[in-house]
Amino acid sequence: MASPAKKRKLNSDPKKTAVPARGLEYFFSKQKQAGSGSSQGVASSAGGQASSSHTHAEQFADKLTDQELARKLQAEWDAETISESVQEDEKLGQKEPSSVIPENTSTPQEAPRSAGFTKPLTSLPKGVQFGKKANILSLSSVAAADDQASASIPLDESPLTFDPSKFIPQLQESWAAEGGDDASYSLLTRCFVLVNGTQSRIKIVNTLVNCIRLLIEGDPSSLLPAVWLATNAISPPYISMELGLGGSAISKALKQVCGLDNRSLKTIYDRLGDPGDVAFEAKKKQNFTLRKPKPLSIKGVFQSLVKIAKTQGQGSGDVKQRIVDKLLQDARGGEESRYIVRTLCQHLRIGAVKTTMLIALSRAFLLSKPPGADFPTEEPHNLAKLKKEEITEIFAKAEEIVKACFARHPDYNDLVPILLDIGISDELLIRCGLTLHIPLRPMLGSITRDLAEMITKLDGRDFACEFKYDGQRAQVHCDANGKVSIFSRHLELMTDKYPDLVALVPKIRGEGVDSFIMEGEVVAVDHATGELKNFQTLTNRARKDVAIGSITIDVCLFAFDLMYLNGQPLLDRPFRERRNMLRSLFVEMPHHFTWVKSIDATSHESETVLEFFKSAIDSKCEGIMVKILDNLPDVEYRQADEDEKPAATPASRKGKSKAGKSKPTAAADNDAAAAPEKKSRRKPLLATYEPDKRLDSWLKVKKDYNSSFDTLDLIPVAGWHGQGRKAKWWSPILMAVRNEETGSLEAVCKCMSGFTDAFYKANRECYDDGEISGEPKNTHAQKPSFVEYDGGYPDVWFEPHEVWEMAFADITISPTYTAAIGLVQEDKGLSLRFPRFLKKREDKGIDEASTSEFLAGLWRKQEAKGPPLPTADAKEGKNHDDDAGGLELDEDDP
Repeated sequence: MASPAKKRKLNSDPKKTAVPARGLEYFFSKQKQAGSGSSQGVASSAGGQASSSHTHAEQFADKLTDQELARKLQAEWDAETISESVQEDEKLGQKEPSSVIPENTSTPQEAPRSAGFTKPLTSLPKGVQFGKKANILSLSSVAAADDQASASIPLDESPLTFDPSKFIPQLQESWAAEGGDDASYSLLTRCFVLVNGTQSRIKIVNTLVNCIRLLIEGDPSSLLPAVWLATNAISPPYISMELGLGGSAISKALKQVCGLDNRSLKTIYDRLGDPGDVAFEAKKKQNFTLRKPKPLSIKGVFQSLVKIAKTQGQGSGDVKQRIVDKLLQDARGGEESRYIVRTLCQHLRIGAVKTTMLIALSRAFLLSKPPGADFPTEEPHNLAKLKKEEITEIFAKAEEIVKACFARHPDYNDLVPILLDIGISDELLIRCGLTLHIPLRPMLGSITRDLAEMITKLDGRDFACEFKYDGQRAQVHCDANGKVSIFSRHLELMTDKYPDLVALVPKIRGEGVDSFIMEGEVVAVDHATGELKNFQTLTNRARKDVAIGSITIDVCLFAFDLMYLNGQPLLDRPFRERRNMLRSLFVEMPHHFTWVKSIDATSHESETVLEFFKSAIDSKCEGIMVKILDNLPDVEYRQADEDEKPAATPASRKGKSKAGKSKPTAAADNDAAAAPEKKSRRKPLLATYEPDKRLDSWLKVKKDYNSSFDTLDLIPVAGWHGQGRKAKWWSPILMAVRNEETGSLEAVCKCMSGFTDAFYKANRECYDDGEISGEPKNTHAQKPSFVEYDGGYPDVWFEPHEVWEMAFADITISPTYTAAIGLVQEDKGLSLRFPRFLKKREDKGIDEASTSEFLAGLWRKQEAKGPPLPTADAKEGKNHDDDAGGLELDEDDP
């Protein structure tokens, strides 16, 4: 045996001494050597023969050791393999399990049982099985493992021509052949592949609709798990079920299942950058498995994820690792492995965001129903005969019902079973409506640039102005028994964070109040003086397992809305009525529970509104919220043309604009000519509470919003190595907006202004490409598939997880940046001139970053207020890249 020093010397020349990855070929290498080196064969242990040669004895010992190792690996599957063999033999009418005889023996008695397989591995064709018994290993070809039944289905076809009944018998036969009646995961993988391969919103929705219809008619029990998997979740946000998997668990599984070493895995990851793509590549390199994998089912994958999330305590890491290993072992082909790993990483990125899934569910249940159901559906061939506008109207009505239901009760665990029972109907809103201790999605306010714009929008209406406190929005539920639940604006349960409020809430109920849902702002205060503190103070409060006696940061709940009272929803009541009920039926407790400070005004009282706004700023508030008080259905909502947004259809988005092959038609010209007349009027602004909608009936005016100073909440997605003293940091940094329809991130500008040295240092540690710690952190070597950027190649790609508030001078049209492409011009996007970092938005996740739609709206307002600014590709002066990334200001510049 070589000494450690000798080994290091040998290993220093990889060309001569590199040790290959120990895959299946290595496993049987000694059998192969013995078979070619001796004509005497290997003595059978059953015969008890002993070799007279010491060398032969050593070969026999080595051979036996390899066989024992093989049996050890096989032991985990013994029970399953025996059971399957017996079942198969019983189907064939055999009383005893069949045995397989190696080719170099003539009878079963002559077969060597302990010495292993005598035929060299290299002479075996792919897919040959050595035996079905539990103590005999088998080989299965990975290359031929893909499911052909699912791969042949045209899921991206129009739902009006797609007929699930043509494919369901074939699918069910395939599922039964795989050992069960559950829908296979390969069907969902096929859907993911098609969705990921297109940017057309029409095709994405069609593919999801057709996949859901196959499950509705073929295996309704797999629909709910499929919906969770497609939306990259396993539970609603208010139920904490985190997988708790680190990258090491997935890396270890890939190395073990695919026979890779650390160096090989790192090489693939550095080249591809996406864990799912790494799994695809690694699986394709795997030629054989020790057994034929049992095909994954949709329900089986989902149940495995739930088990991972629920496994806790001592030894939980090993249990989770075994589940991950099993999922990757059973994944057939590269695509299943790709999406299993992406699901485990919780970065599926197929564009099936919440809105898309709700649209797909509504259309699928409009066209299909499960076996035995009696609710009415539409006949696709009848819909195909209608005009496009009529089809759109039918679909829109169904979509509105499903979206409204999910906004009030955002849980697929309740929504999907009810859809399977009654389909699309108004009863859905009753059976799956507002419920105590299940948060509804909050109503959102639109942003206005200044007070003048706000007053113009609300001309002729009475409205309330409220302080916009610098705290955390909270939705408080309390039932008749005094049980309290508190949810954040993201629907996360934060009851444990505020035990003082939990104890307080039952006491604020006035006479006749049993149960309620109210909304308010939790603000850090001084209980003695009532002085308001900023949001950063509130973030220093512990989040879990907070004991009342250990609280050092006191809070006050400033209530501003009431959505549910004594079993009755109040969403359809006007705001004035809801507010009166809130203030008359609940008991105020100064500095602990009170109402937001407010005044009522009209558009003619601009001076009063201005004074109130100034008092809000002086009180350390962010600004004011302005809300319509009463429903005035006879008063139409007028808005300036520049604030209008052109009708955006899926065809106008990037997927079609890049192709550039759409041609105008006479009908399109007629629609365009008629559009301006329709744009000047909108539906009346109502004072009802509209969950999960951002409407102009609620407006927010913050101290930072004015005609000369706009801000955007952007996501950092990449960086370049800095120059000069910034060479060790990332500068500039590529920023992106969020495309709400596709779920992708669209690059909008580079920023290198507004950062301090301390920020640069912390940011470099947060986004580490491996140079600092030796291990990459929050970075990718390759551009993630969900980031859209056509400019120069950054030095590193970030893992998007932060939101930064950015100021800028104005918005320009750009051929380089993809933000809002198709919304302003067909083949150009929008970018920012002189972007400047203001602060991190700790209170926002990336799903709340500014959208491309919002960016396009700001550009239209800007264009309406003055002459167009030079475009980013203008030749005179600086180009946009220089403006966005080349202008550098010192930290003390204004």
